[in-house]
Amino acid sequence: MDIGSAIRDSFDYAKESVWQQWKRWILLTIMSIIFPLMMGYTLEIYRGKTPPPEIENLWKLFVNGLKYFVAICVYFIPVLIVTVVSFMAIGVSIFSKIAAGGEFHFNLHDLAPYIFPIIGSSLLIFILGIITVLISTIGIIRMARTESFMEAYNFSAILQTIREIGWGSYLLASVVLWVISFIVGIFFNLVTEIPYLGFIIMFFVSVVFTIFEARYLALVYESANQ
Repeated sequence: MDIGSAIRDSFDYAKESVWQQWKRWILLTIMSIIFPLMMGYTLEIYRGKTPPPEIENLWKLFVNGLKYFVAICVYFIPVLIVTVVSFMAIGVSIFSKIAAGGEFHFNLHDLAPYIFPIIGSSLLIFILGIITVLISTIGIIRMARTESFMEAYNFSAILQTIREIGWGSYLLASVVLWVISFIVGIFFNLVTEIPYLGFIIMFFVSVVFTIFEARYLALVYESANQ
């Protein structure tokens, strides 16, 4: 896929969504606070709708947003379980040492036996998280396109879509989006430092980025058919 073209298209799409569309921009900002509504609107973008969809049937958007939220939560259950089990095991080991009459201080000397387990667990969680994000993204877009909740977990179809996109192209497109997200995150941190108006500005701008991101991912998904 042409990542540069996807970025330009997504920027123009986000601009078209809000530029001189003040009523829609304000409503989308309010919807971002009531997050299921914004997640429902994001699903509309995932469906590949052009021009940007109008805001219609708030109840339907809310219900679809809840489905989106539940689908993502289910995807991240394994990550949560691995995180809890990994660090609980380390914590139990430390508390067992203390219960046996030993001393433990949070310094380099006492933490030394746990450094490799902590690094290993963190690396495992990170890798599992990345894999979950890559698969769940395509799964959620597939759910939007088919309007079927269970299609979010049709792993054979999801993996086939990623193969059609190309694992290398998909990873590169994802990394580019993560870099953009990081830069935007820095911008948001700077904006929030503005007294009184910072958070209001951040909410308005975050809506634009949400639309940009959704359009970009929809284009990545559609590149499987090119």
